[in-house]
Amino acid sequence: MGASRPAIAETQTPMLRIHFTDADLARTSVAAGADPMWELVLSLHRLQNRRGRTLVDRWYSSARERLASSGLTPDVKNRLIPIAPQSMYFPDFLTPEEGQDGFEAAVEAIEGLPREELDAQLGIVATMGDGLGAWARSLADGDRRARKELAESLRAYRNVALEPFWNDLHADVDADRVRRSRDVLNGGVHGLLHGFEPLMRWEQPVLSVVYPGDHDIDLYLRGRGLRLIPSYFCWKYPVALADPELPPVLVYPMHNGVYRTRKENLLTSGEERVLGNLLGATRAAALTAVADGVTTNELAARLHISPAAASHHTRVLREAGLIVSTRDRNHVLHTLTTAGAELLGAGRRP
Repeated sequence: MGASRPAIAETQTPMLRIHFTDADLARTSVAAGADPMWELVLSLHRLQNRRGRTLVDRWYSSARERLASSGLTPDVKNRLIPIAPQSMYFPDFLTPEEGQDGFEAAVEAIEGLPREELDAQLGIVATMGDGLGAWARSLADGDRRARKELAESLRAYRNVALEPFWNDLHADVDADRVRRSRDVLNGGVHGLLHGFEPLMRWEQPVLSVVYPGDHDIDLYLRGRGLRLIPSYFCWKYPVALADPELPPVLVYPMHNGVYRTRKENLLTSGEERVLGNLLGATRAAALTAVADGVTTNELAARLHISPAAASHHTRVLREAGLIVSTRDRNHVLHTLTTAGAELLGAGRRP
């Protein structure tokens, strides 16, 4: 842990410094799941260039094919990407606080945004890169039809590009939440914030985050607390809202240490072979233990087997699409996927 701190301090990259009071520490939390609008916007960023694409390759190719076959590619290029550019700024209105209540709540908030706020935020986008296209300019001008078209485009993109992948995405987010929960149990909120090293550095009362840009930024929470949001599509650097007066959030990449197999649908496409691999008391016990979130060494101790044997069982379970394994500093944490939870639940039924 100590060795990772100079690595951040020695970089010349600007920092986002988040200042906490005791009240902020008491109100700091990790989101209950992936935020639908943050994932939507950040997935659009992954479509725009190659940076970070290899980390989401499970999603990228199939999403592009689905967008093309559904005829949505022009909509994405002409409507969504111009207002959600991968740059130092994209509009805060695309990721409203209402997203924590679900996708439709977020879309309704976007549709109901006051015109002056919409115009101001899109005005900033217009000053960057290629500016706004004709459709985005009509949106900024308050065209009611453009607002409805934006809502329709957001819904269509989510249904085609994200919905088929959502269960897998949630499995990775759930794995990250188990990891953060363990940090809280072992060290409270301070343990949680220390657990983000080397991505961030916690030196009370300031959380320092490597942040792209040309100058340091100071964010004072002022008793509002901080909501930490794990994201599959966030790449390399955490992301915060541009407006410091909005409820503070920090979206962080959580996929860098996740181990997955490419046999994502093995349980459904080759059920007999998978279930054959899983037969046996030890592996069934391993799956049950993973439901609580365990490291390889903890699994070995719980089942009274060697770490090598525990690694073998987790590899088979991972290849079957039943667990996901996440690198957490000096150990690997195993948690259930949706398929693993369903299979375990079926096995527990009378």
